[in-house]
Amino acid sequence: MKKLLSMLFIMTLLTGCSCTATLTKDTPTKKVEHFFNDYQTLDSDVLAQLNTVVDQETSFTEEQKETYRDIMKKHYQGLTYEIKDEVIDGDNATVTVEIEVKDYSKIISASNTYLSEHPNEFNDEKGVYDVSLFNKYRLEQLKNANEKVKYTLNLTLTKVDDEWKLDKLNDVDESKIHGTYNY
Repeated sequence: MKKLLSMLFIMTLLTGCSCTATLTKDTPTKKVEHFFNDYQTLDSDVLAQLNTVVDQETSFTEEQKETYRDIMKKHYQGLTYEIKDEVIDGDNATVTVEIEVKDYSKIISASNTYLSEHPNEFNDEKGVYDVSLFNKYRLEQLKNANEKVKYTLNLTLTKVDDEWKLDKLNDVDESKIHGTYNY
């Protein structure tokens, strides 16, 4: 699950965040705001990237892929952020942003613990472990997530050809945005 979330975010960054439209005034803060707004509004590029990543998940059934898409769409829409600071140093900038997301890390951890304590619940009729049974359980837990967590991120940007571009996020920031950071 964490791999799937990380892949989704990496794909977004590798596309150069093509989801950003031309802004009337290009500033680091505006780029970061637009970056998060695209997720909140389920921008078509964000959804296309989500579909690409989910379709590559081989352990999910088609129904589980749809469930996961719905979970992530709600997650994106529920993500909140507040810009705290912007520091520009020549062609480099750092935007400090506080985000609030659903805390999926606790659910993933609890699901894994439950699997280790109740492995037989996820066996098929022949007594063999069936990952789709566990995925169904874990997705149901994620779907019912309510607890939120706040993180502060220091996002860096670089000015290229007079346009601010969000730099590649590190794994920790990616996992925080997706609610999977194990703190």
